[in-house]
Formats: sequence, structure tokens, C-alpha cells
Amino acid sequence: QVQLVESGGGLVQAGGSLRLSCAPSGIIFSTDVMGWYRQAPGKQRELVATITRGGSTNYEDSVKGRFTITRNNGKNTVYLQMNSLKPEDTAVYYCNMIRSTGTQYWGKGTLVTVSS
Repeated sequence: QVQLVESGGGLVQAGGSLRLSCAPSGIIFSTDVMGWYRQAPGKQRELVATITRGGSTNYEDSVKGRFTITRNNGKNTVYLQMNSLKPEDTAVYYCNMIRSTGTQYWGKGTLVTVSS
């Protein structure tokens, strides 16, 4: 079964930057929406950003102006550029892809830790 593989997480100081990447382990056809979610300790998973095949984006309010989501349709890859990171951005970040058929895929997550 195809899985999503995230990379790019790590430890960074407040104000720093990280770039997350996500690619499927196999072939996924007709990927419609790609996105990033996060889950902080003791909290529910929340949407961070999504991007459609056509390039339309949506961001959670607290990351607007700091995070940028992009995708490469040819490589079926999605990225999240995170700038001006804050301690409250600390979480496990999960990649998500939804096919036009409705089939949904999740990654296992990558930990982002922002120190103050």
C-alpha cells in the first residue's frame, strides 16, 4: 500500500526556518488536494495548509504570512516552507493527499521542535 513519507523536520530556534517535504512511496494517480496538518502534545490534529492541483491555497490563520505550501504535480510532491517559526509551532507535522476519487493518504509525521 502506498504511504506518504515526510522529511525535513527537526529542532530550530525561534525565528528560524524549516522546509518540509512529502512524497508518496509509490504511484498515486489524480491527486487533487495536498496538505499539511499538525498535532501538538495534548491537542487535536489541526489543518496547517492545503493546496489544490490548480494551485489554490488555504492557510490556518496563525501561519499566514509565515508558511508557504507548494507542490510539484509531476513528482506528486508537496512542500511546506516555514519561516519565522515560533515555539507554538512545535508539533508533529503530517502530510495528507486526497485523490479525485476521495481516497485519502496520510504520512506518519515528522517532528518540528521550536526552542525559545
